[in-house]
Order: sequence, then structure tokens, then C-alpha cells
Amino acid sequence: MNKALQGSRFTPLVAALLVSAAVSFTISASHAAEPTRYSVLDKDGQTLADYVIPKDADISHHENAEQILYGKRLLNETKHLMPDNVGSHMNCNSCHVAQGKKPQGAPYINTYNSFPQMNPRAERIFQLEDRINGCMQRSMNGKPLAEDSKEMRAMIAYMKWLAQDVPHGAKVQIQNSGAIDMSLTPDPMRGAAIYAQQCAACHGANGEGRRDASGTMAFPPLWGDESFNLGAGMARTYKAAAFIKYNMPMGVNTHGGWGEGGVLNDQDAVDVAEYFTHQPRPGYPDNIHDFPSGKRPKDFRE
Repeated sequence: MNKALQGSRFTPLVAALLVSAAVSFTISASHAAEPTRYSVLDKDGQTLADYVIPKDADISHHENAEQILYGKRLLNETKHLMPDNVGSHMNCNSCHVAQGKKPQGAPYINTYNSFPQMNPRAERIFQLEDRINGCMQRSMNGKPLAEDSKEMRAMIAYMKWLAQDVPHGAKVQIQNSGAIDMSLTPDPMRGAAIYAQQCAACHGANGEGRRDASGTMAFPPLWGDESFNLGAGMARTYKAAAFIKYNMPMGVNTHGGWGEGGVLNDQDAVDVAEYFTHQPRPGYPDNIHDFPSGKRPKDFRE
């Protein structure tokens, strides 16, 4: 056995999870040219020591390694591991790319040290548990987790590990998402043609997603009963367009890894986003409570 796996902290489960972690990171992480070091600014704008994206193998050095690795699995296999709480056939990492480590792919790197924070949609202070449960109810079209549940604590443990002790309020200078021109008028008919050319091969001609040989959903459904609901951020045209522009199609610019965008321009991304976000999907009645002041974004869905 590798010496890194020896010692009293490790169970056979941890060893197996480490192998899984290594395989999944190899498949989904960005290619070697992606920077792994980012500058860090504290809450006063002062420069701190650089942040270096940690290697999954380093998890073995932590006392709660098993919890961290379980959290990583939950983020990758959300539907499989939490079927009672997940109604869609989505996983957290369907939107948080490459284990939450990719710039402009909704990374988790600043998540742990950024909460509590004001949530623009709810217009109140959110704890990290609130934010995770928002995703569970919207993107997962499911049910919230108990804040003290094994699953909630494990996912937060992974995010805390990924933060690498960056102080609360400090920020790693990694982009959460890229900009998109919100003045553009969407053309869903043009978007349908782009979808057929650029997206259907992975997500299905009817947005149903693609399953692998074992029946596991390999590429998430973009509409229909198994997709995210109307309350999800990805159901909003411009929010979805920003993700598409900077992350899709998968594998085009990264030698088979997660895509880094650059294929579609702003108009293309807005058009295809308008097309698929407005296909049939589960509703979210609690949307009526979003943006209670009435200052809703132009792509808000009801």
C-alpha cells in the first residue's frame, strides 16, 4: 500500500474514495496550462499569500479526510447518493465545474470564507447552509437537508478544505462567472439551431440528457421533468448564457477535459440559453417570494 494511505486515520473506504478522487479529478479538471496559483486580497484590499489550488491527494493529511472525501462524492454524485432529497437528474458539479476548481465555472474556492453574506434573491443574510439548501430546492428540484445532517456537514467540509485557510472576508482572485452582454435581444429560433449543432450531442435532441452504458446520467438534462426547476439560476437566460459562453461545449479546447468556452460569442450564448431555458421544466411556486423589494433581473422567471 502507498505510504500515504497508511496510518490510523484511514479505513478501506477512505482508500477507495482517494482512488475515486484521483480518477475524477483527472477526467474533469482543466488541462495543465490552467493557472493553479491565484492572488488573494483581504477585506481591506491588502495582498495576502497566494492561493494554490490543492491536490486531492492532500486530503489524506487531514483528520477528517473521510468526511471531506464524502463531501466531494456528494457534490459529484448528488442524485445517486441523496435520492430522497434530489428530484432532478442533476449533480452539484453539473454547474460547479471540475470539482469547484475552475475559473468562470462557479468555483467553490471562495465559498466557505464568504459566508454569511447577503443573498440578492432573498434580500437577507444567508448562511452557507441556506445557500446549499437553495440549490437543493431549485437546481436539484428537491428537498432541503437538515443543517446538522451528515451530508450537509460533509459538503461544507469539502468547501472548507478547498478554501485552504483563506481568512474570512478575504477573496481569492478567481472569477466566479464571466460577463455576458445583457443588452442583447435573444432569438430562440436561432438558439434552437445552435443547440442542435453544439449541444444536442451531449444533452440530447430533446434536452433529456445522455446516460452512459450503466444507465447513469453522464450529461445532465436541460429541460423536462428530470431537469432543474424554474427557481434555479440556470433557468434564467443571461445567467445561463454566461455559463455556456465560458464553459461549453465540453472538451473543445481542453483535450477532452471540461470545456473552457470560446466557441460561442455573446449572441450565440444568449440565443441558445433563451431556447433551452424556456422549454418545459418543473415549476417553483416559491418564486413569488424572490426579490421581495420588486427589483427583479430582466431574465427573472415566474
